[in-house]
Amino acid sequence: MTGFTVALVLVVAAAGLLRWRRPAWYWLAFGVTLATLRVLVRYGSVMDACGLTVPPARWRLALARATNCPMPESRPPRILRLRPTRTGLVLRLKLRPGQDAFDIAAASDRLRHSFSMYGVTSRELRSGVIEVRMTGYDVLKRVQMPAASDTRPMRVPVALRQDGSVHYRDYRAIPHALTLGATESGKSVYQRNLVAGLAPMDVALVGIDCKQGVELFPLARRFSALADNPDTAAELLDALVVRMADVYQLIRAQQRITVDVPDAEIAADIWDLPDGLRPTPVVVLVDEVAELALYASKEEEKRRDRIITALVRLAQLGRAAGIYLEICGQRFGSELGKGITMLRAQLTGRTAHRVNDETSANMAFGDISPDAVLAAIQIPAEMRGIAIAGDSSGGWHRIRAPHTSLRQAVNLCNRHADRTPDLPELAPFRPAVSGPAAAPVPSAKPSPATA
Repeated sequence: MTGFTVALVLVVAAAGLLRWRRPAWYWLAFGVTLATLRVLVRYGSVMDACGLTVPPARWRLALARATNCPMPESRPPRILRLRPTRTGLVLRLKLRPGQDAFDIAAASDRLRHSFSMYGVTSRELRSGVIEVRMTGYDVLKRVQMPAASDTRPMRVPVALRQDGSVHYRDYRAIPHALTLGATESGKSVYQRNLVAGLAPMDVALVGIDCKQGVELFPLARRFSALADNPDTAAELLDALVVRMADVYQLIRAQQRITVDVPDAEIAADIWDLPDGLRPTPVVVLVDEVAELALYASKEEEKRRDRIITALVRLAQLGRAAGIYLEICGQRFGSELGKGITMLRAQLTGRTAHRVNDETSANMAFGDISPDAVLAAIQIPAEMRGIAIAGDSSGGWHRIRAPHTSLRQAVNLCNRHADRTPDLPELAPFRPAVSGPAAAPVPSAKPSPATA
């Protein structure tokens, strides 16, 4: 008996240590079994306490009276499947008549407390079937992406959601996106993960970094074109507009609209073209978009209007030509001038890291979901990398990208440098990757000649 007690104490101590230091290991070793038993044992009483049950059918009541049997109890949603995952549990429920998906979503916080889980979210799979995802620990505190992910062409896993699922940046589903975030909010790390995910794919990367290229130029070996100032950016965007027109001419020539061709073979974008004729898709990453919209003179105002007009044209027409925009910035508001709100309307995907004011959150999610605005302004300053991701459908998620250093991103881009396509329209903007020139280092002390 003493040996059993000692072993029990050691197991409890090991479980407590794992729960404190390695919550993911604790969940796989102990938590998933305890949580499954807890859900199965408490399910009926918890659903009844949360108001998620319906009265028994009339025929069952009549049958109970006729046979002098006890009256049947209220019925909770039926469990179709309970599946453990590496981060929690997934319940698939069949709703009873009279229930809807909003009932489950409204009770998610009560379910979280009742089942002693870290988080509970729900979504409707089809009419009458709801998927409830429960997380057993804070998966965003220490992000660990799964070893295997569902990668497809132009679909990049960039972050982990709060419910434990992978957040993908799917350019074919959401062609253009806006990413906001204050200084030291994790926006640059999110952008590095995006570039690292695109680097092994057959895609051309185009960068505009008006901070003298300090963010994107270290990744130059994987970029087909780079601009580090507004003047070069204006010329680069004009070249992309020309490429877009050329691609549309190619699609028009290959549409094959005749009475003998089935509708499924008619080309409407580059993905309908044969592999041998399909142009390389282009992802345009714009860092600090405000630098492209600010001006201090008449000449700069003309350049600014030229840049914004090109961006709006690419956002409106670029999807079918395989040109996708990724706009990043600390601030994105109507005070940046005309055309900004028109550009925002074309950016379907929205991601907001910690912002310094509510107005920026409203620019990201004000036309999508008030709840997402509230969640964005509540991100704590010490939690770098936490972001709110949403789209025009109104749905949003709390996400966090795994930490990727600039050195890691550079090594990955160098490894896949052979995938960098040469686009004739962008050849003048191809970055030189020979050797960095020695830059003068500013000194804190005056030189003897000027002292």
